[in-house]
Formats: sequence, C-alpha cells, structure tokens
Amino acid sequence: MYQEVTLEGTHIRLEPLRPEHKDGLIQVIRDGDLWRLFVTQIPHPDNIDAYMEKAFKDHASGKGLTFVTLDKNSGQVAGSTRFMNAQHYHERVEIGATFLGKSHQRSSFNTEAKLLMLRHAFDTLNLNRVEFLTDYLNTPSKNAILRLGAKMEGILRSHMVMPDGRIRDSVIFSITRYDWPGVEQNLTYKLQSHANT
Repeated sequence: MYQEVTLEGTHIRLEPLRPEHKDGLIQVIRDGDLWRLFVTQIPHPDNIDAYMEKAFKDHASGKGLTFVTLDKNSGQVAGSTRFMNAQHYHERVEIGATFLGKSHQRSSFNTEAKLLMLRHAFDTLNLNRVEFLTDYLNTPSKNAILRLGAKMEGILRSHMVMPDGRIRDSVIFSITRYDWPGVEQNLTYKLQSHANT
C-alpha cells in the first residue's frame, strides 16, 4: 500500500528516506537541538541509525512510509515526516513523527508537506481518515494541527511512555474524506497567502 513515492510541491520535495539522507537528518536535528524537546520523540543524533532502521522496517511491514523534507532551493534536508500506523482494512493512516530544523520552522514547509501528504492519502490512496496525535503538553503542535483544518476528537489518557519515563496523555485529531475538500482549499489558500507576503 505504501509504495515509495516522491511528492513534489513548490517549495519542498518529500523523498522516501534512504541511507544517504543520514548526514542531512543529523544536521537538521542539531539545528535547534531538537532531541531536547521533551514533548517529542525526535532521536538524539547518536541514535539516528536505530531511528532509520525502525523506519525501514515499518515500511517493509506495510505500516507506513518515512519521508525526508527537502528544500527545493538548496537541495538540503530540512526535516522529516511520515505515514505511520497504517490500518489497511479500515483505510486510515496517521501522519506524524514530523520535525523541521529550527531554521525552517515558521515557514511554509510544514503546511506544504501536509498538503502533499493529504492529497496522496485521499486522492491517490482513497483513504477514509487521516489521524494526528500529539502530546497534550505540546501546545505548538496542537495549534499547528488545528491550523491544518483537523478536528480534535479527544484525549487519550496515559497513552504513551516517553523516553524520559513520563506517562504521556495524547490528543487525537482527524481529517476525514468528507472534510478533505474544505481542508485542501484552506491549505492551498494558506500557501498562496504565504507566497504573497
């Protein structure tokens, strides 16, 4: 279901993760010391091999597909995102494990990446539902998901154990096939508005 595919936009290109992206990902993670954010699970640069190996195994087992986010201007790795926790029978998937280096945050990159992935999910894969989960304490992430047009569905109490041992409550959001036309219009408008500022 999740065959390797490259998704291309105006500012970014999403390429399937490959071994040659390793050094670029390490640079991105060091750009802002992203692994120090206790509300995320971004790997320490020393643990990038295990992170990549898990991504490759998840793809091989049909659970999803990890992308690197490439800046089309420079050709440099700017971040990563993935389809994950795929439920093929139910025609749903989660978009998550998303991060951008500090120098690419507050740009159009995240919005365009989500637009490309949602188009692939709904228009190519014909899924019924895309989910987003984030830490209850991660207010910037919650706000970013809402800005996409996703709807908050609830809080999953004591949902995950974080790397530091903290028991995390997760907030779950979704975009459904029925929401998609309006969400696509909203994201396209946001990208056009950003380009004109």
